[in-house]
Amino acid sequence: MPVRIPQLSRNARVILNHRYLRKNAAGRVIETPARLFRRVARNIAESERSYDPDAPVQAYADRFYALMAGLQFLPNSPTLMNAGRELQQLSACFVLPVADSLESIFDAVKQTALIHQSGGGTGFSFSRLRPKSDRVLTTSGVASGPVSFMRIFNMATEVIKQGGTRRGANMGILRVDHPDIEEFIAVKDQPSELTNFNLSVAVTDDFMRAVERNAAYPLINPRTGRVTARPKARMIFDRIAAAAWRTGDPGLIFLDRINRDNPTPELAPIDATNPCGEMPLLPYESCNLGSINLTTMTRRAGGRVEIDWPRLADTVHLAVRFLDDVIDRNRFPLEPIAAITQANRKIGLGVMGFADLLILMGVPYDSEDGLKLAEQLMRFIHDESIAASQRLAQGRGTFPEWSRSRLADRGEPPRRNATTTSIAPTGTLSILAGCSSGIEPLYAVQYVRTAIDRIQLKETHPLFIRMARAAGCWTSAVQRALGRQESIQSLQAVPAELRRLFVTAHDITPEWHIRMQAAFQRHTDNAVSKTINFPPAATVDDVKRSFLLAYREDCKGITVYRSGSRERQVLACTDPHYC
Repeated sequence: MPVRIPQLSRNARVILNHRYLRKNAAGRVIETPARLFRRVARNIAESERSYDPDAPVQAYADRFYALMAGLQFLPNSPTLMNAGRELQQLSACFVLPVADSLESIFDAVKQTALIHQSGGGTGFSFSRLRPKSDRVLTTSGVASGPVSFMRIFNMATEVIKQGGTRRGANMGILRVDHPDIEEFIAVKDQPSELTNFNLSVAVTDDFMRAVERNAAYPLINPRTGRVTARPKARMIFDRIAAAAWRTGDPGLIFLDRINRDNPTPELAPIDATNPCGEMPLLPYESCNLGSINLTTMTRRAGGRVEIDWPRLADTVHLAVRFLDDVIDRNRFPLEPIAAITQANRKIGLGVMGFADLLILMGVPYDSEDGLKLAEQLMRFIHDESIAASQRLAQGRGTFPEWSRSRLADRGEPPRRNATTTSIAPTGTLSILAGCSSGIEPLYAVQYVRTAIDRIQLKETHPLFIRMARAAGCWTSAVQRALGRQESIQSLQAVPAELRRLFVTAHDITPEWHIRMQAAFQRHTDNAVSKTINFPPAATVDDVKRSFLLAYREDCKGITVYRSGSRERQVLACTDPHYC
């Protein structure tokens, strides 16, 4: 088959050169983007021999290569970095257990270091740790509490550079009924605290009902099981919202909602997620992710752009096969991780470029048509991913824990994978693919992205340039104005229909952000990574209303960010004098 040469943007090449391409001992790049994709494709296709000695490995390698080089699908960063190289650690998402003993805590610190070194991110629930000032019987001393031990994990992360290419990331979770919950909520009021952590409070249905009734609820010492206090739920809820308004942390994890979708509850409950929240995982479980670039899944019909459903179906099936193959090629950093990951064989196929797809199709993001398209699209991807997993099970067998899963209990056809879909943020992958990230709206039409190692990448949306030129409004005045503001809604020189399509994160109300997250969640096995953006003038009450709406819309979690609430932002206007 003809060799496809990846058509990459300048920013994509900067990121590839800095992070992904192989380098020699002198630090010089010795790999082209095409060779990177060929290396990954060949390595992953070798899995096919495990199931059929006569499998057409080269044919699959060619298909995998075309999928990636055409920027139709990309796997998570560790797969791109490590497949076919010495590390061969291919997963992005891990959850590690932290039990209430020094031995368990420092085992987890060591395991975290190994995972971060190999390119993965880690999530933890610290809810089993006894609270501050609780008795330590072995030493007759007192405990220092979960937050103090989180600082140790944070410092370990700070000094480890992931495989020389990725800075470590963590998710720290504490149950809302832990006695130290107020300290946890407020810890990031100090900007220097837990800088390598995202934080989330694990809230239960009982707690949320208590918030609605303004009732008290129990704080429970996890060591003794005894109630230590009964604060008003609404007071704690208000403090969570105020902290999120101030710093962006903590978010909420809706724990009971997550466990209703736990496919293997007999093995363990789920109490933690990966750093961005899209993968709820069992203790020691890992997952590999991949995302379909929706801008490549379109065709023209009658002068309009529409989704190419047959092409999308083919892509989903090949991507599911690729991600299942990744599990077999993975060199896991710890044996317990290998055991539970191979037992459940979870994969997380998601999307990127959704905002671009809406623009191409002439559909505003914050519209009923946008929500309808989101549900139609994700339902199709989910259904096709299940069909692909069922087809793999016919030739390869089910995931080993199938018989103890809820899926088997419901009498569903056998599957190869306990989960198949997840919506990741795709921050870096979307740069490589040249599309908008995940299911997020545009942050701005023109902005500066601060990427790895403070590299700053200026981006002007290519669709806006193309459509503004076609409309005759791509003038020097408009170009200057783009760098001064995130929104173009006040630019009267830009036609109204163009302004309506190019709505940005702060043009869209939190309600629409949440409704879009919920639309995707309804057809996603795992969870959805989505930021609910607020303008600087938003209030704490705005955050509280969003938390309640996310719960009522059956989301699995919520992360909010009020612009300007952190000293450094990943995305910003190109002209800081104005922004």
